[in-house]
Amino acid sequence: MATTFTWAIANMDRQLADGAVTTIHWTISAHDGTYSAGAYGSIGLPEPDPDAMIPFADLIPETCVQWVKDHFGAEKVAEIEGALQQQLDQQRQPVTGQGLPWQ
Repeated sequence: MATTFTWAIANMDRQLADGAVTTIHWTISAHDGTYSAGAYGSIGLPEPDPDAMIPFADLIPETCVQWVKDHFGAEKVAEIEGALQQQLDQQRQPVTGQGLPWQ
């Protein structure tokens, strides 16, 4: 089954005076129908252009996820998703194990 990657916003830090978002806390989850993996991180944002700033109350998840992806760039987004895919692959076909031989 194909892997589905879902990017989401966990939280945001903002300036109360003008609503400018300063930090976005993001998550990504990967699911292939059987196995799952995920990651969490945060990015700092530059001061927004006051003339182009979206009011905090008008922000939507898709816009903020796009800011995260734009911050990383396509190559880094692919790297993050690739690392999660490797975790799923290792869950499907483990190459290491744990345990004691006498139990």
